[in-house]
Amino acid sequence: MKKWFQLLRQAIRGSEESFTEGSINRAIFLLSVPMILEMVMESLFAVVDIFFVSKVSTEAVATVGLTESVITLVYSVAIGLSTAATATIARRIGEGNTAQARQAIGQVILISLVVSSVVASIGSFFAGDILRLMGADDKVIATGTTFARIQFLSSPVVVLLYSLSGALRGAGSAATAMRSLMVANGINMILGPILIFGVGPFPELGVTGAALATATGRTIGVGYQLFSLTKVNKMLGLVWEDLRPDPETIATIVKVATGGTVQFLIGSASWIFLTRILSEFGSDVVAGYTIAIRVIMFTLLPAWGLANAAATLVGQNLGAGKPERAEASVWKCASYNLVFLLGLSVFMFIGAETIIGWFSTNVQVVETGKTALRVLCLGYGFYAYGMVVIQSLNGAGDTKTPTVLNLICFWMIQIPSAYVLAVILDLGPIGVFAAVPIAESALAMLGIWRFRLGGWKAVKV
Repeated sequence: MKKWFQLLRQAIRGSEESFTEGSINRAIFLLSVPMILEMVMESLFAVVDIFFVSKVSTEAVATVGLTESVITLVYSVAIGLSTAATATIARRIGEGNTAQARQAIGQVILISLVVSSVVASIGSFFAGDILRLMGADDKVIATGTTFARIQFLSSPVVVLLYSLSGALRGAGSAATAMRSLMVANGINMILGPILIFGVGPFPELGVTGAALATATGRTIGVGYQLFSLTKVNKMLGLVWEDLRPDPETIATIVKVATGGTVQFLIGSASWIFLTRILSEFGSDVVAGYTIAIRVIMFTLLPAWGLANAAATLVGQNLGAGKPERAEASVWKCASYNLVFLLGLSVFMFIGAETIIGWFSTNVQVVETGKTALRVLCLGYGFYAYGMVVIQSLNGAGDTKTPTVLNLICFWMIQIPSAYVLAVILDLGPIGVFAAVPIAESALAMLGIWRFRLGGWKAVKV
């Protein structure tokens, strides 16, 4: 027991090391603990915001739901760059080339700033039009346009927070990424209620206050990451020279990031269509669905910690010329994820009404959220394996395969299924909810099949 506590302390404190030697279980533990905590911290942004915003009005919750469904496009870019950063830097660390790993981080920062600035400019200018396009009524548009504008303007810090976390994970410094999210969430949790409800000398800003609090927290979190990379992390030790544009490194990162971005964009864009279908059933339904999705994010994202650990282990071990160790790491991560998510799904199914009731007292909202939560958690067993094998393919630099699989499962299965079940077969919102585990289960089975073929072992990054 003492040994496990020491290992837990080491995982949380963090260490700069390669995970190409020694016990695979130890490597998974040291990587996954801070990554799981990091994912919990990231998901807390969503849960904390929706908890406080739900006390304002149903329109405020609908604003968050409709805006976030579009902001996922920004997350697509962020996750694509994060994927590229993890794959590229893990490979360089596995090879023992820390100088090129530092240079890759510098290029990731440059790309993040350029791309996110374009998104921020366009999104903030058309914020109200975007809400209208998503089916928001006049009341929601009046309430939420400023919220949406602030969310788009904060795109650079969102992208940097994700991409730098990916870089740190690839280097094996997952604890630093975890601490940056802790700092960001701490600020958000303090400022959220103060700005939303107007505590003390601060004005009551409602849903706009939630956007300001989140943006401020994430900005400070990015500041912590940059401080660590320039002043604390001895292995990476980023310097100004690493920020000089390097066409070859940029091309490599963009190639991997494009696959990761398109892959996630396909999935996130499908969620926009699901939200659009649900908006036809009224704001109460959208609000209930939004709360359920936030809860799902909170419970599912910790499992992404294990998936991200698998990605790092794949990248580092391929760099060290050990594909068998990389594959063994993936199956162990997937089995641990399965145990965790199956247990969690039982808890979620039984406690669905109570959980949604924490966020809203509106009967219709609670009923919709309860149904959504129960249907969505039915696919947890498939999610467990699917997220690990898909992220492992990304960690190997093979972003093309997950992109194709996402296109098949989300655009050829999920969206048509949602429309047919909800509209044509007249099942209503439950038809949309059911389409999600159907598509995710297909993704898991196809992902396992492709991973077993082993083509990812020969990918060059």
